[in-house]
Amino acid sequence: MKQVLQDLGKGTTQLVEAPAPTVRRGQLLINTSVSLISAGTERMLVDFGRSGLVAKARQQPKKVAQVLEKVRTDGLLTTVDAVRSKLGQPIPLGYCNVGVVQEVPAGIEDFRTGDRVVSNGPHADVVSVPRNLCARIPDSVSDESASFTVVAAIGLQGVRLAAPTLGEAFVVTGVGLIGLLTVQILRAHGCRVLAIDFDPAKLDLARQFGAETCNPGAGEDPVAAGLAFSRGIGVDGVIVTASTKSSDPITQAARMCRKRGRVVLVGVTGLDLNRTDFYEKEISFQVSCSYGPGRYDVSYEEQGQDYPVGFVRWTEQRNFEAVLDLMASGAMNVDALITHRIPFEEAPSAYDVLAADKTALGIILCYDQPIDERHVKTVTLSHTAGPPQPEGAVVVGVIGAGNYASRMLIPAFKDAGANLHTIASAGGTNAVVHGSRSGFEQATSDADALLADPQINTVAIVTRHNSHASFTVKALEQGKHVFVEKPLALTLAELAEVESAHGASGRHLMVGFNRRFAPQVQTMKRLLEPVRAPKSFVMVMNAGAIPPDHWTQDPAIGGGRIIGEACHFIDLMRFLAGSPISSVQVRKMGETDAEAITEDKMAILLGFEDGSFGTIHYLANGGASFPKERIEVFTSGRTLQLDNFLKLRGFNWPGFRRENLWQQDKGQKAAVAAFLSAIETGGPSPIPADELFEVARVTIEAAELARANG
Repeated sequence: MKQVLQDLGKGTTQLVEAPAPTVRRGQLLINTSVSLISAGTERMLVDFGRSGLVAKARQQPKKVAQVLEKVRTDGLLTTVDAVRSKLGQPIPLGYCNVGVVQEVPAGIEDFRTGDRVVSNGPHADVVSVPRNLCARIPDSVSDESASFTVVAAIGLQGVRLAAPTLGEAFVVTGVGLIGLLTVQILRAHGCRVLAIDFDPAKLDLARQFGAETCNPGAGEDPVAAGLAFSRGIGVDGVIVTASTKSSDPITQAARMCRKRGRVVLVGVTGLDLNRTDFYEKEISFQVSCSYGPGRYDVSYEEQGQDYPVGFVRWTEQRNFEAVLDLMASGAMNVDALITHRIPFEEAPSAYDVLAADKTALGIILCYDQPIDERHVKTVTLSHTAGPPQPEGAVVVGVIGAGNYASRMLIPAFKDAGANLHTIASAGGTNAVVHGSRSGFEQATSDADALLADPQINTVAIVTRHNSHASFTVKALEQGKHVFVEKPLALTLAELAEVESAHGASGRHLMVGFNRRFAPQVQTMKRLLEPVRAPKSFVMVMNAGAIPPDHWTQDPAIGGGRIIGEACHFIDLMRFLAGSPISSVQVRKMGETDAEAITEDKMAILLGFEDGSFGTIHYLANGGASFPKERIEVFTSGRTLQLDNFLKLRGFNWPGFRRENLWQQDKGQKAAVAAFLSAIETGGPSPIPADELFEVARVTIEAAELARANG
């Protein structure tokens, strides 16, 4: 499979060869025939990528403020590393895809193999797309025409919000690709249309589609033109499909509207509005969201839960279908909008055209690679593989290629001297991107093949939480040593399966509880070792809010944030106490209409067999400028305080006052190094297995207690 990626850091557009994605639950696997470059959105991304760092900062002032906040809490070096990592993550381009269904998973009944479909899949010769973002193409609509469906649906949603009726006078401001499609949709509604743009060529096209025109660049007054077009009463509505920093399109729209007219923003403009322009005529103003209802709704897009047609007549998918019906009836014709046809193999050159030619509209990418050549599950990466590894060498396969894997875990394995063999991701592309950077020999989308590879003796699992236990069991059963990111399991039943598999395997099992390996935590452990008295712990995790529909909040996928994240602190307290956990109590925020999720505002009270106790405050409702993690230990008239893994202080502690770092070190590299050393030397696991299972069990019990008590 090949896919187009944009590097936002370097500004380059690349065609990357990657393993073909696997068919996933609720998604169609599609062989692409053609795809359309979105002249507006993709030009913006390419221009942003090619701009300098200062220009990028000017375009995103809110992001700059977040960066400065992170500098204050996490330190300069940690922040610089995070920013470089973010900009270094290539993004897939494209969302207007046409192809033929290759495979349909169980549970999808309304699509079949061989169906010709449109989707919002990226520019890649094989795509996997959720079913609700696909629509079957009528026989009378060509592939090239169908590739305009998704961008047309953006215009259609704006039209639906404007609610035009037969005979009304409407203005379309900015007749680029979406604007010209919007003109046709309004004409199909029986509206008279005035098109406003500075480009004479685009206005010529608008006239071909039945619109009257106004060119402000030629000295024409848009407001006067709108009033004249409406025969002096003011237009019924304005749909703004322009892209500009200026607020003029919105101001002009309000001034040319009749009383109680409608203004809908589909594009991107400045929003420095004059209240009087809207107030005196009671003009309604609305911003349209992409393709329609369902957009950005995880339950609709990712989980396939459709909205009842009786309550939500026009969803994203049904808007796609409506556009295709317009094309099939002849009410929408896109032939005149196609300005370039470029072979997919030359896709990077298409973006040079896009950047250089501001008149380019419909740039079509044409795919002709044989189907069987696209569906390769494993690819060899560009670097030359080293010599055969000696007996006992650690040869690593990594399952998962997301942000944490690429930024933290893989570099830790590389720095520790591991032999990086194969990296797997379900989509394939991330595996190639991060595998190439880190020196892996292979990238694959077939995790089972990685687990079965006899050359690999160690597996790192960095996937979504609901797959950790199953992958761990499979890897142990294949005789692999396993490093699995937390959590080890989401349920006690899963945990029992892991315990059983580990007991029968004789292999090392490690969970990514890296904080106990942080240098300042190691100092705390050394200072606490000679103290025989029980300890009292106060740990605060200022976790920050994440959306309620984020996958980590889903108990079935992420397990919730207590199982997914607070386990770090349960393990850390267990390590510092040096004694088994004897009791667990919890108190979470009470149910309230003010908070969609209350489980991520919780206190966990742990008791230990030696008499120690501690409280973990896991809080998602704190201020971002407050340190994210704070650990305090009280014992024998002494106190230790660790702030955000940067500043460690001792109070009344003989021989110790402080230990500060220039850069955060939460122990990721040390944890991986200790794991690899245990494998190489045959020594004990860095964290005893019984502690891993103990912490996992207590974490699950804490989450279950919170849910049971409401």
